[in-house]
Amino acid sequence: DIVPSFGDKSAPDTRAEAGPYDESEANPVRPYIDLGAIKVLPREGLNLRLEVEEQSKQIVAVGLDYADSTLQVQAFAAPRSGGLWDETRAQLLEQVRQQGGRAEEREGALGTELLAEVPTAVDGGAPIKRLARFVGVDGPRWFLRGVIGGAAANDPIAAER
Repeated sequence: DIVPSFGDKSAPDTRAEAGPYDESEANPVRPYIDLGAIKVLPREGLNLRLEVEEQSKQIVAVGLDYADSTLQVQAFAAPRSGGLWDETRAQLLEQVRQQGGRAEEREGALGTELLAEVPTAVDGGAPIKRLARFVGVDGPRWFLRGVIGGAAANDPIAAER
């Protein structure tokens, strides 16, 4: 079993050059789509979906669809002193296993990530297992969590796009 070390910030070594960026680090000349806590660089063929909490009408996640892949991104406030990804990843690992799925940690472009087979209910049939890749990045005072589905969940070439 994996024993995570809690409290350390988790971010890719290339975050300063390749992102995700803190608002203070982003190029102010580039034309970002401003979604509040998340800003997205537009790209040909990229479709955005806003996931809204019904009662508060607050945006809780942004869905990005590109080619045969999807990315759901959520932004959270975080302490300056420590990171949230290690603890969040351990909780996700436990949740997936409790649901009857499988998950394993591996190293990816954004650091340690979780590759999971998650049971998904199908109308009128037996549940199927859906492949999902969970990624997280701790920023200066924020934490981004992403869930990647479709081709980019396990295909490095699709993920690079």
